[in-house]
Amino acid sequence: MNTIKKTPQRTCVICRTVGSKRGLLRVVRTPEGHVQVDPSGRLSGRGAYLCREGRCLNMALKDNKIEHILKVKISPEDRESLKTAIGEYIKEQAVV
Repeated sequence: MNTIKKTPQRTCVICRTVGSKRGLLRVVRTPEGHVQVDPSGRLSGRGAYLCREGRCLNMALKDNKIEHILKVKISPEDRESLKTAIGEYIKEQAVV
């Protein structure tokens, strides 16, 4: 008897598009309270998934939406590292 393995599905918190877990970018609030991009999808903490499109990535930082979703106040250092990481993903998408 063959069983079909299901692909984990997640929803972008900005545009509500459903996609595969590997196709979305995970942003996580660590137990220490820091916010960072989680490329492996395995860090512990509260996570939120975003489309890898520039529109959704930019909207996540705009108007503090990611703070509301992750229920944390993002420090200026974490905000800058998020902007840098998100900028890299946007550049990758432009090249591909």
